[in-house]
Amino acid sequence: MTDAIKSRYDFVLLFDVADGNPNGDPDAGNMPRMDPQTGHGLVTDVCLKRKVRNYIGLKQGEQPPFEIYVKEKAVLNRQHERAYTALGFTLASEGGKRKGGGDEVEKARQWMCRNFYDVRTFGAVMSTGVNCGQVRGPVQMTFARSMDAITPVEHSITRMAVTTEADAEKQGGDNRTMGRKFTVPYGLYRAHGFISAHLAAQTGFSDEDITLLWEALSNLFEHDHSAARGQMNTRGLYVFKHDSALGNAPSHRLFERITVNLRDPAGAPRRFEDYAVTVKTDGLPDGVTLLQLVE
Repeated sequence: MTDAIKSRYDFVLLFDVADGNPNGDPDAGNMPRMDPQTGHGLVTDVCLKRKVRNYIGLKQGEQPPFEIYVKEKAVLNRQHERAYTALGFTLASEGGKRKGGGDEVEKARQWMCRNFYDVRTFGAVMSTGVNCGQVRGPVQMTFARSMDAITPVEHSITRMAVTTEADAEKQGGDNRTMGRKFTVPYGLYRAHGFISAHLAAQTGFSDEDITLLWEALSNLFEHDHSAARGQMNTRGLYVFKHDSALGNAPSHRLFERITVNLRDPAGAPRRFEDYAVTVKTDGLPDGVTLLQLVE
């Protein structure tokens, strides 16, 4: 896999939400995820990776080498079986399950990396059932955290219909049913990301792949609109490129160069313009280049 990236990257992603729910918590009635101590909003890395996967799937039409491994209604072991079939390996007869030998598993792992974008990008555990090994992905992301505390708002909603005849009888002819939904009036979120050249060499994550990643992060919400996420936008994507695989500066020092502050500290943020984003471009460490892909 000689075309893998040769440089380390670190990046800062800014995105916002207005009157929507960026990432509901199923264990809390789908309320927006929050830090209970500070009240800051949270969006999981899994949620962000899901949107990257969705964009790449739309962009590339789910064709190798850009298929998506973790997707809606996917049966993962069937994808593993494809690797064994393509490589001419025999599956055990009992349920098609096989632990596999070391050489076969390694070749199957490489086949999965070559064909599935999200495997060679984010990694995957593929050792259940039909064994294709495990992949530690070169691209890792943190939870996104809102810049200030959020105030989720609960809304009561009604539906002028019922599901079954029995429900209609219970309602006595009044077919209205009640529900609720939560929104965040406004929140600006920040996430950090890290891309390892050494892990990229193991999965084949290439310059073409990283270009697609930047495109996906820039358009993260353009094809994800819904009633709960109608107004979400990428507001900033700042990429620090290192001249070496090991990197030329600590990531936290680079992240400190991107600061986000309320223009009026006493005010409540209601739009992106209520924030000032400052990017310190002077005095970058030797061997580090700052790319402002969305600003």
